[in-house]
Amino acid sequence: MKKYALYPGCLMPTEQYAYELSLREVFPLLDVKLVDVNGFSCCGEPLKSVNKMMTLYLAARNLAIGEKQGLDLFVPCPMCHFSLSECKHILKSNNDMRDKINSMLASEDLAYKGTAELVHTVDLLHDIIGVEEIKNRVKNPLKDLKLATHYGCHLIRPSEIGRPVDSENPQKMETILTALGAECSYYPEKLDCCGAPIDANLPESALTKTGQKLQAVQDHGIDALVDVCPWCHKMFDVRQGKAGETVAAKLDVPVLYLTQLLGLALGVKKEKLGLDLNLSPIDKLELG
Repeated sequence: MKKYALYPGCLMPTEQYAYELSLREVFPLLDVKLVDVNGFSCCGEPLKSVNKMMTLYLAARNLAIGEKQGLDLFVPCPMCHFSLSECKHILKSNNDMRDKINSMLASEDLAYKGTAELVHTVDLLHDIIGVEEIKNRVKNPLKDLKLATHYGCHLIRPSEIGRPVDSENPQKMETILTALGAECSYYPEKLDCCGAPIDANLPESALTKTGQKLQAVQDHGIDALVDVCPWCHKMFDVRQGKAGETVAAKLDVPVLYLTQLLGLALGVKKEKLGLDLNLSPIDKLELG
């Protein structure tokens, strides 16, 4: 059984409980053990525009905690994954900064060595567990579902620091969903932002981005939108009604986490996957 330290980030354990519930249900079924580790904190990314040094320190601290446990990190939030990946990229090439960070970490008996690897939900499923292994374990194929994927900005770029999927034509989610029995549909707005990064400063612009993408999915006759980011899910699922008001459209798009659909296909009861926490109209779909 593969073992990873679960790095939950901030949003998943405080708001987006459905993501965590579905992760904890599906990965043991795929021979992956998620280990809870004490001491993790914010990844630092929300502070980057205020204090870049603090962002780097927080990211390195979390990586050092994982390294001290001798575990690679499973980071299901793309924003957190990006922050930790960028930290590894910077400290690999800047020894002076690495020494400075380690002098700060020494007060907690921590040291960043750069040994811990990072995995996200998508590459853990697609690259490490493998699509064929997932396909072999499907009990309830997702028949008659036409789905669209949303990868989110932090999962696809910048490619120079290493991201889990291709920046121009990501297909890993589609491959996984097809293995589960669903049909995946292309739409031109696939790589458009959800709006979350500008929500704090420009909420109307953020909701416009959200509404425009949901309207595109709806106009293409797609049954549901599938995501893998708690920030994106918050915009598309929780704030769908407000996004519709912003773009003057009646939006009625079911939005689900990839791991929720995976759980259903693996035979997990929907009550255990947090489907009752989804605020978008998932009752339109015949799920389990």
